[in-house]
Amino acid sequence: MSRIGKKFEKLGGKTAFIGYITAGDPSIETTKDLVLAMEKGGCDIIELGVPYSDPVADGPVIQAAAQRALDNGVTVEKIFEVVEDIRKESQIPLVFLVYYNTIYANGLEKFVSKCAETGVDGLIIPDLPLEEREEILPFMKANEIDLIPLVAPNSGDRVEKIIENGGGFVYCISSFGVTGTRTEFDNTIGAYLKEVKKVSELPLAIGFGISTREDVKTFETLANGVIVGSALVKVVAETNGDTKALENKVRELSGN
Repeated sequence: MSRIGKKFEKLGGKTAFIGYITAGDPSIETTKDLVLAMEKGGCDIIELGVPYSDPVADGPVIQAAAQRALDNGVTVEKIFEVVEDIRKESQIPLVFLVYYNTIYANGLEKFVSKCAETGVDGLIIPDLPLEEREEILPFMKANEIDLIPLVAPNSGDRVEKIIENGGGFVYCISSFGVTGTRTEFDNTIGAYLKEVKKVSELPLAIGFGISTREDVKTFETLANGVIVGSALVKVVAETNGDTKALENKVRELSGN
């Protein structure tokens, strides 16, 4: 069982708080300290965004963070070094949110092997079509890295196929569009999650647009995990990577 699976097991039914930041924003040197601050504040699992020039699933806050990181010269190699440093101090489950072109450019087998070597537990690949998974799945299985599947309200009868061969948890997208804050959510989300649960043995975590403690409390009753990204990335940007500010924001949102 991966660190992700063990974490959900350890939580024993308590909803996991999953936080996201962009690796390398505001600098690669601060990323490790930000991750440790998030864990201290109450994150159970942490997503690290691997900066990419055309992040199709991300809204303006995370796009801007990715661009700042790229402008600062962040590379995949440097991000792996940060993961190695984090692993010297923490065993919190770490997930990369990474676009497929980044993996492809680095070599599928090489990238996935490096994930295993440094201590990355799972990959979320938002632009990887279901039909093209077979290229990377053998390497992920061989290295015991979880491929975290993404499902959306319009996935319909494809949900079961999308979840097949997935691991860690199912990333349930709360609404259509890109990441960012929302003022309201569709009232059919509960029904949508129930349908996903019917075909999944994996925990369900919901993300996209969740930005307040009230949002988190709402979804805690519906899913096994709640994912917050833009609200945390915004704090990093506004405070230039102040670790205490990020820790406090995680504490506020997670209720810890």
